[in-house]
Amino acid sequence: MKKIIATSLVLIMAPLLFLKVASAQLLTNTEDPNGLTQITDTVAAQANLGQVDAGVLVAKIIQVFLGLLAIIFLILMVVAGFRWMTAVGNEELIKKAQGTIKTAIIGLLVVLVSYSITYFVLRYLPFGGGVMPNPV
Repeated sequence: MKKIIATSLVLIMAPLLFLKVASAQLLTNTEDPNGLTQITDTVAAQANLGQVDAGVLVAKIIQVFLGLLAIIFLILMVVAGFRWMTAVGNEELIKKAQGTIKTAIIGLLVVLVSYSITYFVLRYLPFGGGVMPNPV
């Protein structure tokens, strides 16, 4: 047991020996020494990013992630429905399919609630990067 722990620690720590040490204090030249700004601007232009606000970028990432979760819900529903249809009266398989459907619906509700919360936060709160609505 001690050999396994020692070997795993060595395997985990060995890559750390080859890492270069980076420190912000070691940078003496405050100007762009390696043209990093130019490289970043070139990549942003090629990726058609332009000037993207951080709040808008986070909102897009969250929307993509929640969209993927909705696709997973759809797949779970199809698989559970297929299991139920092919159960041929087997109560155990039917219960398992119903359990999958119940958990998928609960997951969908969690996704919808999280989507509505992130929409509210990123749209109506001032630090979200969204546009404040006109008062009625």
